[in-house]
Amino acid sequence: MKFTFDKDAMIREIAIAQEIISTKQVAEIRSNVALYAYNNSLTIKATDSKVNFETTLPVQIQEEGETTIYCDKFMGILTSLPEGEIEFNQPIENGSDQAITVIIKPLTKKIKFQIKSMSVDKFPDFSSADNVPYFDVPSKDIKEMIEQTSFAVSDDITRLFMNGVFFEKNGDNLILVATDGRRLSFASKNLLAGVSDFPAVIIPPKILNIISKRAPDEGNISIAVVDKMIFFRFGNYKFGSVLLEGQFPNYNRVIPENQLYSFQVHKEDLVNALKRVALMVDKKAGRIYFEVSDGILKITSPQSDMGSADEEIPCEYAGQSCTLAFNYRYVDEPLKVIPTEKITFEFTEELKQVTMRPEPAADYFHIIMPMHKE
Repeated sequence: MKFTFDKDAMIREIAIAQEIISTKQVAEIRSNVALYAYNNSLTIKATDSKVNFETTLPVQIQEEGETTIYCDKFMGILTSLPEGEIEFNQPIENGSDQAITVIIKPLTKKIKFQIKSMSVDKFPDFSSADNVPYFDVPSKDIKEMIEQTSFAVSDDITRLFMNGVFFEKNGDNLILVATDGRRLSFASKNLLAGVSDFPAVIIPPKILNIISKRAPDEGNISIAVVDKMIFFRFGNYKFGSVLLEGQFPNYNRVIPENQLYSFQVHKEDLVNALKRVALMVDKKAGRIYFEVSDGILKITSPQSDMGSADEEIPCEYAGQSCTLAFNYRYVDEPLKVIPTEKITFEFTEELKQVTMRPEPAADYFHIIMPMHKE
């Protein structure tokens, strides 16, 4: 097996593999990336047994073959080498060896790395994604929906059904929902006209965050939901992920039909004030207070042994004064993904759901359960 490739092109693909694979055990085959060099094309595969990745890369092949090598070490070698063409050589005469030495070297410099490889025989088989019913959605839209929801999943391992993003078809709408029991993020877009029904599923955030990061802003992403797997395709990339099992909570019961009061603030004012006040917040409790009155939002951290902080910013509100207690992270995280200049908070009572949304309203919003006041 012998081929040459462009360093930067290879790094882009191996970086994706590196996000996916297990690196806990060097000797573990899942810590390796599989390489298949045939017909002047290199197929790259990686898996952590739950998330699969496959792509192809044009290369110049002198000798066809296949092998696996430790991904992190391969990436380290690639980033250390000078720009340009690099040769990958696994001698044929050692073809039966389970620990064949691979030679990696640039074509223009006297640098040589030798790294042990492992046979592809033990590399995990992927679930087939070739003959499944895909549907297309605009890449820009699905990326936005993932960005607006995936951060809100629970990390409580005793409630695995909330460790992922709920993904369902409702009429022609695609709906994504995430919750940890104290907050909920919801996104819905009309993207599925003409698409056959598929079962509602719970998708681990790992695969969604990779898709959001790697998919292009233009064009479509192809998606298929089959049995206990979900598949994504775009460009030369193919991804697959095992789905989470369990019954997702009835999110419609959490979403208020109407709320009596609302106030608007400029996002930049809120971001800066929250950043300053959070310096004095007890990180374990995370509690902050929003005191809203005519034209003023006062953000306060509770008094502690270290001290306290408060800041007033202008807001659009005319009504009875009210104090809401939040986990500051539940306000801060949606702020990072809402792109509008103004933010609206809608509420009815101090201990009932608060809706945080862009102003003007869009096809996503975030629900926060207030905390009890100390």
